[in-house]
Amino acid sequence: MDILAEDDSGHWAAFEAGLIVARQNGKGAVLEVIDLADLFLFSAGTRDFLAIHTAHEFKTAQEAFRRVLFWVENNDWLRKKVDRVRTSHGEEGIELLSGARLRFLARSGGSGRGFSCDRLTYDEAYDLPDETVAASLPTMSARPNPQVIYTSSAPTGSVKSDVLRRVMARGRCEPEEKDGPPREPDPNLCYIEFSADPKADLDDEVEWVRANPGTESGRIRLEFIAKERSAMSEVAFARERLGILDENQGATVIDMSVWEQQGDVLSSPLDPVGFAIDVSPDSAWSSVAVCGRRADQKMHVEVVERRRGTGWVVDRVEELVAAWAPVSVTLDAIGPAGALLPAFAERGIAIEVVSMTQYGQACALFKNAVDDGQLFHKSQTGLTAALEAGRKRPLGEAGLWGWHRRDTTDITPLVASTLAVFGFSRGAIAPEPEDNRVIIMR
Repeated sequence: MDILAEDDSGHWAAFEAGLIVARQNGKGAVLEVIDLADLFLFSAGTRDFLAIHTAHEFKTAQEAFRRVLFWVENNDWLRKKVDRVRTSHGEEGIELLSGARLRFLARSGGSGRGFSCDRLTYDEAYDLPDETVAASLPTMSARPNPQVIYTSSAPTGSVKSDVLRRVMARGRCEPEEKDGPPREPDPNLCYIEFSADPKADLDDEVEWVRANPGTESGRIRLEFIAKERSAMSEVAFARERLGILDENQGATVIDMSVWEQQGDVLSSPLDPVGFAIDVSPDSAWSSVAVCGRRADQKMHVEVVERRRGTGWVVDRVEELVAAWAPVSVTLDAIGPAGALLPAFAERGIAIEVVSMTQYGQACALFKNAVDDGQLFHKSQTGLTAALEAGRKRPLGEAGLWGWHRRDTTDITPLVASTLAVFGFSRGAIAPEPEDNRVIIMR
């Protein structure tokens, strides 16, 4: 009702509409209603009416097409108004006898060029590059009553989510500059968002309901959300089910497409290795990571273990040290992990402590290793999610930076991995080989 509200002149009250809600809450049904209404109600009186429904992937666009086609084929009144249905790959769409058309497209840089449409839907807008919008939005400029719709779950830290983040910033009336005043509401934007409080307890069922309107109808059961809570990392659960996103604007520090390319579930380190430990600010979570060289001499990083609390850390590290005889065990003593130093000393475990400057160097080393294609990993969900949430915070005035921690995001897998790479790189300097050859000068 809000998206399709009209002004006094009979035009759409909002040129843009955004619907942000977690998966499986029924936003697809909202789009079905609008797609059908475009064809059979709103197209009347508009010459060459065209609605375009786009998705980030072909299979998603095709599924939306099949859902709309189901209603058309199973209703005599609708079916009799249809001239033809296109089902060939990339040409999916419905055309009425009146000439009105509804097309379903997978997004690409030029997929919208050449089509002058009346309604443009960007489904799964968390994956919506700027170049796609630049190619498709101008096609609507000459239409009498155009509208753009963005529907999505919460955005990721990828640059592909920048468009959606800007829509959300306008919808939330967020300040245009840090610490600035709230921006004025955009009169051309209808904005609807279902999400939990960013500082909410992730186990609070009241917040689960708040972020998931489908729970009120029974479409999504709290019992299943509880299973997701156990199976997913905190970062992924917060984003995918509760709609909690990183409050820092902009793209991830590391290109996630590069990170994905360097994932290898069969990757493993050879001796020697280095371990590292990190503890969250509230000591609720701890992670232990390892770094070493693979057989191809590329570096490998992996989260050995991540668990609640800190009581298990010293025992687990002692086991790892006994099994591997690592070249280094590293932690940042300025943070909560420093509280473990006395316990490590009692066990006789030598710990490499990094200074603030060294921590900044460690972060730069980690990023450079990924960017240069020198660091591989096992595509662990927790580490990838922490990397998506990770942002920079300045360290001193020398241009160094460290990973920014948030109240709602556990990035201990990322910090531990960063320190493991740094500790290993410092400690695994190969000795010069002995040369016992005798050279005889003649």
